[in-house]
Amino acid sequence: MLKLIVGLGNPGKQYEKTRHNIGFIFADLLQKKYPDFKYLKPQDFMNNSGVSVSKEVNYFKIKPEEMLVIQDDLDIPTGEYRIQFDRGSAGHNGIKSIAEHLKTQAFWRLRIGIGKSDTIPTEDYVLMPFSSQERETILALFGKIISDPNFSKLLHI
Repeated sequence: MLKLIVGLGNPGKQYEKTRHNIGFIFADLLQKKYPDFKYLKPQDFMNNSGVSVSKEVNYFKIKPEEMLVIQDDLDIPTGEYRIQFDRGSAGHNGIKSIAEHLKTQAFWRLRIGIGKSDTIPTEDYVLMPFSSQERETILALFGKIISDPNFSKLLHI
């Protein structure tokens, strides 16, 4: 049973609506819909997310397998997602940091696709806001995730 939902992103107003903050954005939506879970939006910046996550997990004695991490994913097209358990980081620095600090990758992940650009460098692309069409796609995706029986089963609702 899940006890902690972690949304990954970067702190600060300048990052609020960027692709890299989709974890924060979806965690906020989930918190309104399912307030009984413990939520965490690490304020350590993406690459150091493991610092806050490990403190939270240790303080509340939460097992890694009782945690869901919501992340952006360049390798998944915008509008698609994957729910996975005990998988490698696939190059995502926030996931790398969490796995290093917890000394395991045996936790749940919700990988939300943000696509990638052939012309914009990755470090710039992830920090750009979504276009209006992408925002519509993402909002529809959030509804699709929430109505997914596998997601509901994961949340035990």
